[in-house]
Amino acid sequence: MKLTREIKTAILVIASILLFIWGYSFLKGKDLFTNYQTLYVEYDNVEDLSASAPVTINGLSIGKVSKIKINEVTGKLLVELQLKTDFPISKTSKAALYSPSLIGGKQIKIIPNLADKDPAVDGQTLESVVELGLTESLGGKIEPIQQKLDLMLLNINTLVSGLNNVLDKKGQEDLKKSLAELSQTMEQFHRASGTLNTILDTNKGQINGVVTNFNKMSGNFNKISDSLSKADLGKTVRNLNQTLAKVDGIMSNLNSGKGTAGKLLNDDALYNNLAKTSKELELLLQDVRLYPTRYVNVSLFGKKNKPYVAPAEEADSTTKKE
Repeated sequence: MKLTREIKTAILVIASILLFIWGYSFLKGKDLFTNYQTLYVEYDNVEDLSASAPVTINGLSIGKVSKIKINEVTGKLLVELQLKTDFPISKTSKAALYSPSLIGGKQIKIIPNLADKDPAVDGQTLESVVELGLTESLGGKIEPIQQKLDLMLLNINTLVSGLNNVLDKKGQEDLKKSLAELSQTMEQFHRASGTLNTILDTNKGQINGVVTNFNKMSGNFNKISDSLSKADLGKTVRNLNQTLAKVDGIMSNLNSGKGTAGKLLNDDALYNNLAKTSKELELLLQDVRLYPTRYVNVSLFGKKNKPYVAPAEEADSTTKKE
């Protein structure tokens, strides 16, 4: 069978029309020769989401966004998804709108519910979820920070105004003077520190000797402490208490007049007798000194002894008694 020119022309025109339709559909992100599952999801706002944006599941691309239109009933944006995957997507799975990067547009990822075994049918609407991207998160956090910065700047402005009011010309001069004095003080402190370092370097040997002696003294103290800890201090204290008790008993006996020593300390008659005897002994010694011949008489020629004459002091006392 021979094809005429008209038939060839018709076949070419039909092929061109089919190729145009396929190319147009391909540019819109739809492949006519591929069997897709169509699902829908609604969002309040799909900013930066464009048609042909990839649809992923666990990071794997499984389809594209084929169409975005407004739902006239609810007023929300209805997004049509064309999915090609053997992975089971249940009816309770969620479609999350998120931003994978700072500069790229938004994408949609399927969050499957593996516990649900009932698969989603073609044309079903999935539950929508919106995840904040990095920009939105930073924007939400930057806003309160900006408010705090504005408040801080206001406080700084108030503080600077207060400082300008306080630091008048005289205050500025006083502040300069204080800073100059502080600089001089720091310089003197630096000099003193240098002098102290010099003294330490000069007397390093003596300081080392003092530290060594202190270490030796500490060691000796440790030995003394060990000796004291080993000694029976309790027995010594008990013996001391017993001795003090005995001394206390002796002192009590003396105060109460018991025993010879107690009677000597507490007998007034003995004291008076001793005082009288001492007085008489004094008179006797005085008489011996004045009239030694009454007691020691040495006569080579047999001279008689002179009669005893009482001392003048004794005679006076006798006269006073009469």
